[in-house]
Amino acid sequence: MIDIRKLKELVRLMVVSDLIELDLRDDKEQVTIRRPSLAAVPHIVNAPVATPVAMPAAMAAPAASTAVATAPASAAVDSRLTIASPMVGTFYAASGPDKPPFVKVGDSVGPETVVCLVEAMKVFNEIKAECAGVVDEVVVASGKPVEFGQPLFRIRPRS
Repeated sequence: MIDIRKLKELVRLMVVSDLIELDLRDDKEQVTIRRPSLAAVPHIVNAPVATPVAMPAAMAAPAASTAVATAPASAAVDSRLTIASPMVGTFYAASGPDKPPFVKVGDSVGPETVVCLVEAMKVFNEIKAECAGVVDEVVVASGKPVEFGQPLFRIRPRS
């Protein structure tokens, strides 16, 4: 059985390198990791709006004004870092129901800061920030299921 630390590192490398699939084999172990392509992820909103070329100018004007209105919002989102779930499981913001959350909006985090737990197969996995900055948004509610690669936190990098 593959070591969970090795598996986490492989998943982290996939995310950092923007890989869709990883297949490793040797005499003792075999692991294949696949994640959905970016085109299949429905929550990405930074895609540019395409305007058909044959559209009359009167109809194209509202689309252009919409693109201009949304440009500042997407620029702000682009500057933030995302802490994504490294596995499928259940997200927990705190170590227990009566405990304070690991982090909340406005808290400073460093690469080794534990930001949450993700429970997978009855194992509670500590998720570290792996970046430095200030928590700008907690995307998932505690106790909710999460998918691999799903954003958990948005971090505003330190300047």
